[in-house]
Amino acid sequence: MEQLINDCKQNDLKAQEQLYRLYASKLFAVCLKYARNRAEAEDHLQDGFLTIFNKIGQYNNTGSFEGWMRRIMVNTVLQQYRNVSFVELSVDKYADTEVEVEIEDDSVSMEYLMGLIQALPDRYRLVFTLYVIDGYSHNEIAEMLSISTGTSKSNLARARMILKEKIENGSSKRASI
Repeated sequence: MEQLINDCKQNDLKAQEQLYRLYASKLFAVCLKYARNRAEAEDHLQDGFLTIFNKIGQYNNTGSFEGWMRRIMVNTVLQQYRNVSFVELSVDKYADTEVEVEIEDDSVSMEYLMGLIQALPDRYRLVFTLYVIDGYSHNEIAEMLSISTGTSKSNLARARMILKEKIENGSSKRASI
């Protein structure tokens, strides 16, 4: 792996292609978590790999290379959404509200759930994904997205409420299909 990384640092196109083939599927899964749809995730993957190849000279062979690439990919994806306006709520009615989403219907697939998450408005989807799926704290999310901690909490609670409503309403609709 070290030789492959060094070859990529030398802008060796074959090495870059090999690196892409090795990690594209894993990093595409990361992109899918943040994107609204598959096409957007593909765009994020391409942008992320361009950033990885541009910054690979900064990787100093300490720590996990895959982890380093994943962090680059997440940051690249989040950069696409930095211009999304995150509305600060003057009355933060959701910040201390935990909404549990319980799925009792075994027919709810992971694909269906990911579709619901991807359909969330950007500000809710990003906070939900960072907090629930990737395990970041509200303070870390606030820093990453340049929002307040309260807004992060509020956006998470709102995302959970939307998902809960869609799951409850969707299971009866799917049953009739």
